[in-house]
Amino acid sequence: MALASVLRAELPEFFPKSFSKKFSEDSEEIPEILRDFSGPPRVLAAPPLGVRAEPDGPGFQILHGTTTLAFKSPFGVTVAVDSRATAGAYIASQSVLKVLPINPRILGTMAGGAADCSFWQRLVARQCRVQELRNKEPVSVAAASKLLANLVYQYKGMGLSLGTMVCGWDKRGPGLYYVDSEGQRVAGAAFAVGSGSSYAYGVLDRGLGTAAPGTEAAACDLARRAIYQAARRDAYSGGTVRVFHVGENGWREVSADNVRDLQEVYGE
Repeated sequence: MALASVLRAELPEFFPKSFSKKFSEDSEEIPEILRDFSGPPRVLAAPPLGVRAEPDGPGFQILHGTTTLAFKSPFGVTVAVDSRATAGAYIASQSVLKVLPINPRILGTMAGGAADCSFWQRLVARQCRVQELRNKEPVSVAAASKLLANLVYQYKGMGLSLGTMVCGWDKRGPGLYYVDSEGQRVAGAAFAVGSGSSYAYGVLDRGLGTAAPGTEAAACDLARRAIYQAARRDAYSGGTVRVFHVGENGWREVSADNVRDLQEVYGE
């Protein structure tokens, strides 16, 4: 893979090829970057799986959060996301589009690292297009989610941050899968992902507990309400509530409402 080739590339020319001081083979004074030419320097290499790497300094860990959800209904898959991007206590953006199209009938949501989600889902979109041209038929939702899970599993334990839902419609009807950066892939009828997911699940459980929404508009209203309630209680979620619907004719954006405006609709 590309990552392996980068890590095992030869040292650049600007690194000194020799030092004035001579070192014995077992000397502890040998510079770390000169110890092993066959692989990456140990200061750059990822630790073995299951071993936690301790940073040299105090470390720098940025907390991030979001709220995304999706659930299946007789009319298709309803998807709702917020638009706030955070880096710790800092709100980096209020206008992030957390839904990434894979093809005209399949969507992917974004939770975790924005760069990881965007890169891997765009790679999956390209591979799905290749499969469609090769097989002369659209790729299924199950195949798209499995492809994403197989790709990220190769980098398990290397620091990826990704929790996405692959939502779509194929010849078997509506499909919904959850895929994360550990390569886990789960099929289900409803998922909520992100720091505000516990609040969203409370609204979804109540709305889907007795019976599925009777109309597409009712399903979209339930999704919108769930994201609003999560944004109201979770500091890492907010901005604009976007609702999408994936049906037999493909996906479309239903609405985009500011959380402040929804306060007048759903606020108590």
